[in-house]
Amino acid sequence: MPIVDTLLPEFDHEMAGTRRMLEAVPGADAAWKPHAKSSTLGDLASHIATLPLWGRVTLERTELDLGIPENAKLAGASFTTTPALVERFDRNVRDARVALAAASDADLAVNWTLKNGGTTVFSMPRAAVLRGFVLSHLIHHRAQLSVYLRLRDVPLPSLYGPTADTR
Repeated sequence: MPIVDTLLPEFDHEMAGTRRMLEAVPGADAAWKPHAKSSTLGDLASHIATLPLWGRVTLERTELDLGIPENAKLAGASFTTTPALVERFDRNVRDARVALAAASDADLAVNWTLKNGGTTVFSMPRAAVLRGFVLSHLIHHRAQLSVYLRLRDVPLPSLYGPTADTR
C-alpha cells in the first residue's frame, strides 16, 4: 500500500474537524487572549488556517527558511473575519490535499529541512514532516483553540466524538 493511502484518510479526518473548530471562532473576540504571554484568539486561529499550506510547501520544496522575508506569508496571515479565515483554510486544505494525493513513496522519502535564518531547525523525510510538523502541529494548536473557545463560552464541535456541547 502506498504511504499516501495511509496519510490521506488521516488528513481528511483532521481537516474536517479543524474546519468545524474554525467555524466556531467568534470574530468579535479575535483580540482576546487568556494570558499576557498567549497569542490572541484571532492569531491562533489564523495560524491554524495557514498550517495546511505547509503540507503543500513540504511536497513542493526540499527546504523552507521561515527566517527570510519572502516566506513571511507562510507564517500566517492576520485575522479579519471568521468567513475569510475558513475560506483561507479551505483553499490551503484543497491545495495541500492535491499535492499529497499526487505524492509517490519516493516523494515522501525525500529529506525536507526547516530553517530559520539559514540555521537548520530539523531535517527529516517528508512523510515524517507531514505527520509531525503539519498534522500533529495543527492538532496541537487546534487543542489550544478549543481551550480558548471554552474560556469564551463558545460551544465546541465534535472532533473524535461528542463534546459536552454536542451530546
